[in-house]
Amino acid sequence: MPEPLETVLAEVRELLLAPGLTRAVAAGRRRGHVPSVTRAQVRPVTLKHGRKLQIVTDDGARPFTRNVAPGPEAAAAVDELLAEPFGNWHVETDSATVQVRITKKGDAQVHRAGAVATPRAAEGHDRAKQWLLDPGDPLFSVVGGTAAKRRQIDAFLRALAATLPDELPSPLRVVDLGCGNAYLTFAAYRYLSGRGAHVQVVGVDVREDQRVRNSAVAAELGCAADVTFVAGTIEEAELPFQPDLVLALHACDTATDQALARAVGWEARWVLAAPCCHHDIAAQIKGSATPSPYGEMTRHAILRERFADVLTDSLRAALLRLRGYRVDVVEFIDSAHTPRNLMLRARRTGAAPTDEQRAEYDSLTGQWGVTPALSRMLS
Repeated sequence: MPEPLETVLAEVRELLLAPGLTRAVAAGRRRGHVPSVTRAQVRPVTLKHGRKLQIVTDDGARPFTRNVAPGPEAAAAVDELLAEPFGNWHVETDSATVQVRITKKGDAQVHRAGAVATPRAAEGHDRAKQWLLDPGDPLFSVVGGTAAKRRQIDAFLRALAATLPDELPSPLRVVDLGCGNAYLTFAAYRYLSGRGAHVQVVGVDVREDQRVRNSAVAAELGCAADVTFVAGTIEEAELPFQPDLVLALHACDTATDQALARAVGWEARWVLAAPCCHHDIAAQIKGSATPSPYGEMTRHAILRERFADVLTDSLRAALLRLRGYRVDVVEFIDSAHTPRNLMLRARRTGAAPTDEQRAEYDSLTGQWGVTPALSRMLS
């Protein structure tokens, strides 16, 4: 239920100046207004001369940091931030979380959890702690928040969190190749920006109508300055930057290989790919003689297809290792939610491949008589 903006901002001010503040992030813009900065982060720090309130603002070109003393100086700095027409506030204290989204009418949609909330809301906060992205996040009011979607988003974010370091680079540049309706794209942005990094995201999808629709969602969420979309193929889409993190979630068949090839070409630091269907290697196995003694594995169509899935992703992981990546293949969501539940999680180390790794790859492809699409794209 919408609440008066003035009342809610007074509550936010109290939390920002309270001793229990952990961190706060302001971003986005209100309808018809543009803040002087694109983003602001507030957190307490302990420096040589004592405890300060650190305020980091970003004008889109570079971040600016200042440390203000508690008391009148901090109050004045906080009042300046609250006067900016930000579209969203996310505030965390040692006992509470408050998320604010300014509506088109200028009211505040507020989600409270923890000590500032009613006992029932506090119980909800305990449940929310199980999720990396709070179920009350404004994202879910825009894209929908079914239980299945929340579980998939949370599983994806946990895989993402396990891949990235604790200290994120800022800016952190992300591309989602084959983003579709982009709810995982937005989830990645909300989660990563909530960790304090300045995140820039580009979603790529071949359909122009998806670009238009996703851009409208970004505007509604107040993050259109940082989350943009382009219509184009995975192989040819042009980005405004060289990405640090490449996502390819449920790209079908060799589209996953196209995404991995681009990631390697960009020398992306991190890659998360959740493959979908696997037709390429399956067709090659079906059309060639099965090496002995593995005839039983390909005699039956269902077993041949499942084996081809495993072989495809094994070869993808091997090729990434040969290109200087450390790779883990993990289950990122229970198979009860989707049978396409494997994820290739890669981190660039730059390590040169060993002779043993090369020999294993050559032996595997030679024995089965297959040429992975990714190998052709990387050659």
